[in-house]
Amino acid sequence: MNFTCPVCREALAEEEKLYRCEKGHCYDKSKFGYVNLLQSQKSSAKRHGDDRVMIRARRDFLDKGYYGFLRDALYENCNEFLQSGASVIDAGCGECWYSSGIKQKLNENVKKISFYGVDISKDALEFASKRKSGIPAAVASVFDLPFNDCCADLLLNVFSPEADSEYLRVLKKDGIMIRVIPLEKHLFELKAAVYEKPYLNDVPETNVVGFTLIRTQKIRKAIELGSNEDIQNLFKMTPYYYKTSKNDQSKLDSLDRLKTQAEFEIRVYRKD
Repeated sequence: MNFTCPVCREALAEEEKLYRCEKGHCYDKSKFGYVNLLQSQKSSAKRHGDDRVMIRARRDFLDKGYYGFLRDALYENCNEFLQSGASVIDAGCGECWYSSGIKQKLNENVKKISFYGVDISKDALEFASKRKSGIPAAVASVFDLPFNDCCADLLLNVFSPEADSEYLRVLKKDGIMIRVIPLEKHLFELKAAVYEKPYLNDVPETNVVGFTLIRTQKIRKAIELGSNEDIQNLFKMTPYYYKTSKNDQSKLDSLDRLKTQAEFEIRVYRKD
């Protein structure tokens, strides 16, 4: 499995400092190791994906293990469906906290699995490179993945956009998609500390065209945040932070401890 050229769709061969296709199109690796395959003419946005505030907050929060129970559950699902030699796409990989941990545990289980990360944020992939997980990463949109048709055995879709037609395209026949979504009361107590009228999250329907739902797994855990730094990081890594007034944001400044419910659903699909 290889990244593909965004111009001609030919496979890209990795060289020491660049990727090159047979038609001669070249893409330099950044100093952090990722390759930028995002076609700028397809987007007028000046900034793509999560910014450094969100990424740094998420890295610092996740590295303390608060969501370790979710990563462990994802590993168990991946381990069930993957055999040595399989290929996995982490679509919307962020800083690769989930995929790097899953890959490490699979390796410990003597399963050699190829992981590839794709995210639209250059900053996220800069942070991902510092994990030194050996996961090749490309800046690209999940709605235009830089891979050939029917190339991957499994695709991870963890809190990233639901580009289902593209996920269907890149998965092999009977390939597996593992999706993670927040449930209705996820972080409700955090929202209650900020908003006068905290609201429940919307939960998308389970039906996905071209896929059969194999199972759902609800995971709930009360997490106790033991510092204001952790509370602020959790808030900043969510979309709520960017939709909240400065006045409401400041309500967290005096909090040193917070217990809040983390609620996720893992949905496992098989390509029809």
